[in-house]
Amino acid sequence: MLESLITTVAGAASATVGVLVGGLVTRRGQDRQWSCDQQLLAYQELLSHYARFTMVLKRAHADRSGWDYDWAEWSAVLTRVGLVAPAEVAREVDRFGRAVDRFLDRVAREVDTVRTPLGEAEFLAAGRR
Repeated sequence: MLESLITTVAGAASATVGVLVGGLVTRRGQDRQWSCDQQLLAYQELLSHYARFTMVLKRAHADRSGWDYDWAEWSAVLTRVGLVAPAEVAREVDRFGRAVDRFLDRVAREVDTVRTPLGEAEFLAAGRR
């Protein structure tokens, strides 16, 4: 009888440990997947905003018109990426944000898109820098 009791308790304990370990492994995998999904969404949003405001600026130069953009949302996107990205990626995104700021100096802040717009070649050259 003692042998049966020990076997039963050992079986129940090993099953319990298995369930706990399985739960931890599953949870860790789900957390990793959630983190990857959040990173992907933030990166997509960042590139979407970048494409949107560069097109707004390019169109303003081509049409000799004014322009406007929600820079608060751009800053918020940079912050979101910094929060979910691995440290190395966050540093690169920070460098990218500073490069975009220099680009904006060349094509938006120091240039009047109505009176002295950039030509397409000048606009593209400013973006390459």
